[in-house]
Amino acid sequence: MNSPFLQLLVLAGIAIFLILRLRNVLGTREGYEKPVSRQAPDGGRRQAPFEVIEGGPDRDITDHVAEDSDAAKALAAMKRIEPSFGVADFIGGARSAYEWILMGFERGDLSELKPFLGSDVYESFAEVIESRNAQGLTVEAEFIGVREVQLVEAEISDDNLAEITVRFVGEMTSVVRDNAGDIIEGKQDEIKRQKDAWTFARQMGSDNPNWQLVATGE
Repeated sequence: MNSPFLQLLVLAGIAIFLILRLRNVLGTREGYEKPVSRQAPDGGRRQAPFEVIEGGPDRDITDHVAEDSDAAKALAAMKRIEPSFGVADFIGGARSAYEWILMGFERGDLSELKPFLGSDVYESFAEVIESRNAQGLTVEAEFIGVREVQLVEAEISDDNLAEITVRFVGEMTSVVRDNAGDIIEGKQDEIKRQKDAWTFARQMGSDNPNWQLVATGE
């Protein structure tokens, strides 16, 4: 066996060895691979609702507000304070709260709602209900459903008080009866559209998980 041919075999063997070593160290990539999971800032005791690729947008936020908006920055701050907070989860809870609070107001029953209403909203609701009762009026209402839910604003103060405003478009039937039982407002089978903008507030990082309704509007 001549010397040049022997040198070629040696070089080929070295090349094969290096390729195998690189394959073992780097691995292979075939098709889609799941991103490497990262621990939450609290050591992994709680999982963030959505995994965020470092340097990329948080879809839990950008699915609801513009990426570079003030609302997005406020929501990101809320999630830094409480890694378990999720915008999508909040929207789902607000949707349920909208029906529950609205129907409680229509029925004139605020006893169960009081812990979830800010003082100004509670007093405003109570005044309307007291006025209806004084006139002998009753409301019969049926909630049909929510057509639209949109997060329109989010803020957080220096002391971590968060406020999120949500716009709702709901559908319901409602009639007002006098003390004789006659309908004086509305039609029983007429579905009307209800539009509201509600602001919910909560101290982020507190042990109390409940948000309070602190402002209402259209």
